[in-house]
Amino acid sequence: MSPIRFPLRPVTLAAALALHSFVALAQTPAPATGASATLSTVTVEASADASAEGLAKPFAGGQVARGGRVGILGTQDVMSTPFSTTSYTSELIQNQQARSVADVLQNDPTVRVARGFGNFQESFFLRGFIVNSDDIAYNGLYGLLPRQYISSELFERVEVLRGASAFLNGASPSGGGIGGNINLLPKRAGSEPLTQLALGASSGSQGYAAVDLSRRFGPDQSTGIRINAAHRGGGTAVDDEDVKLDVLSVGLDWRSRDARISADIGHQEHRLSNTRPNVTLGAAVTVVPSAPDNRTNFAQPWTFSNERDTFGTVRGEYDITSDITAWAAAGMRSSHEANSLAGATVSNGSTGAFTTSRFDNTREDDVKTAEVGLRGKLRTGSIGHEWVLAASYFGLEKKNAYGLSTGAANSLTSNIYTPRYGARTGLNFLGNDLASPAINGETRLNSFAIGDTLSFLDDRALLTLGVRNQNLATRDTSYRVVSSGVQTAPGGDRTSYSEGRTSPMVGLVFKARNDLSVYANYIEGLSQGETAPAQSNNVPVRNVGEQLKPYVSKQKEIGVKYDGGSIGGNVAFFSTEKPRALVENGFFASSGKDRHQGIELTVFGEPVKGLRVLGGLTLLDAEQKETGSAATDGKDVIGVAKRQGSIGVDWSVPGVTGLSLDARVVATGSSYANATNTLRVPGWSRLDIGARYVTDIRGKLVTFRGRIDNVADRNYWASVGGYPNSGYLVLGNPRTFSLTASLEF
Repeated sequence: MSPIRFPLRPVTLAAALALHSFVALAQTPAPATGASATLSTVTVEASADASAEGLAKPFAGGQVARGGRVGILGTQDVMSTPFSTTSYTSELIQNQQARSVADVLQNDPTVRVARGFGNFQESFFLRGFIVNSDDIAYNGLYGLLPRQYISSELFERVEVLRGASAFLNGASPSGGGIGGNINLLPKRAGSEPLTQLALGASSGSQGYAAVDLSRRFGPDQSTGIRINAAHRGGGTAVDDEDVKLDVLSVGLDWRSRDARISADIGHQEHRLSNTRPNVTLGAAVTVVPSAPDNRTNFAQPWTFSNERDTFGTVRGEYDITSDITAWAAAGMRSSHEANSLAGATVSNGSTGAFTTSRFDNTREDDVKTAEVGLRGKLRTGSIGHEWVLAASYFGLEKKNAYGLSTGAANSLTSNIYTPRYGARTGLNFLGNDLASPAINGETRLNSFAIGDTLSFLDDRALLTLGVRNQNLATRDTSYRVVSSGVQTAPGGDRTSYSEGRTSPMVGLVFKARNDLSVYANYIEGLSQGETAPAQSNNVPVRNVGEQLKPYVSKQKEIGVKYDGGSIGGNVAFFSTEKPRALVENGFFASSGKDRHQGIELTVFGEPVKGLRVLGGLTLLDAEQKETGSAATDGKDVIGVAKRQGSIGVDWSVPGVTGLSLDARVVATGSSYANATNTLRVPGWSRLDIGARYVTDIRGKLVTFRGRIDNVADRNYWASVGGYPNSGYLVLGNPRTFSLTASLEF
């Protein structure tokens, strides 16, 4: 597929001209009424997104919403669902100058941001389980958004559903979703016209320009269009690192009395140069190295990572009767990735010495996905029913190729404290053709679900029952391998896997008072079983190549939710058991398990007028059980801290109209970088602060935002592992300044 490119340079020029215009306006005093001018406001309420419910309304303070999408159950009020959920709003995203999903989820005390294996993918720990960007849903559909990095211009809200969700969402493409699900909602035209231009800069030499336009048309405003475009480019706070981002999205919607349709098309190009890599601890390392100066860049200067993604989706709803609604959704994505990487493998934890070698990779993805369903309401005597039927399909075809520089002559030595750089070496080991990657794998997920929420006791008790039958099918194709110019494997061999499972779910909500709900659930997660390796712990495996049956994770949870109008919160107690494989009598089998159990507390709202709070605490025990080895039995899961939390406050300064200050503390306890828990990584905490000033200039709303992340400029290992059974380290970013100015018409 030839690259699709959009002329985003005019966006930068338009934003620059807009900024020049409103600065000029600022120098001419506007007429004031009374002692001070009254700020004009622009109210933009998102319209229904192909659903009768539309977006859930914001909670007090505007940082989170009162509800969100709960899989095939649709948009639900948070007090009526037997799950722990949070939906972060566009107001929070804008005010914190969030650039990506990871920036938004720094606010979530139950989530920790990590990095995907071998690349620069954003990944997330939810309840101690990894969720990769591949498994983030877009308006309810998996696999449509860029799989490495998702720019904030592409979404209106970030919805987090904590815990397993096989019934609600189906099995995810790469097997995540055990600890939770992340869903992004697209941007839609609001009830009022919007023209917003923004210009910004941040540490290093990074510049930013963006435009956000929306309009509604027709005599009844039935048709809407929302256009977002942005460009970001330049250096970062890390020495010699460079990032470039171009993104463009168009969202359309139409509604009538009985029908609603929405559609999106988007394109993103993300290009990284000389980006600091992950740090892997070699087998001989006995101590975790201290975190180096956070500006230090031990990347080789020839490394890069480029991603280009184009996607589209359409969703529609039709009211067959006043009580029955049909819906359908479909989407596609085409993407291309090309990387030249050089990860750091530390050989001495005390000195920081490491070795590295070149690894190149190209990948092309084609995704097609769809969902259809019926949703309705009825009553049987005193019992109400909200029932749902749904069927879904997901298909991924990936093409891949890689190249390695192997051997001592192609290995480079360096140090994380005093980096040394070498010339780019040649590739002497190839899997497929880097210039034309071949089919390497296919994934097909099919499912059918049925559910019913029964309401009784004057609708104070809600019982949700459901099952989803799904089939997980994969087909892997071996690489054509060439070593030192000699073909050692012809490639093309195919192995297939197809397994099914019916996943049940039961959830109960009891509304003890109007402001208090008690809930409980049992729900399962589903992921593909592991493939038997040639050996485990240096012991040959007799069933090498066999893929195990799907792993079934079982979650039990109880919790309490509070909605006091101005302040809200949730306390959840949960336990999840996930199967793991071990070798028994020479055979690789699913006989062990990991158990993750803990307590989560979240709080949000505006307890005092002008003072907004957001945060909470997680206490988590993620334990390896029945591993088949005394060295790991009972030990903590790699990368999962026992304690983590965050708390943020946003304050409208009294007496200074339009001025707000905010601060956020993020803290994480220690964790381990290996399964035997001999390599302990220290915990860390970080302070971020911000300020914004909103003013009216000639009837136009102007907002200035400033932010400093990692105010104390602390050096710390921000995450441990972002891939199962891997304990690599990622260094936290330096103190970073950001400033934006936006103008709304």
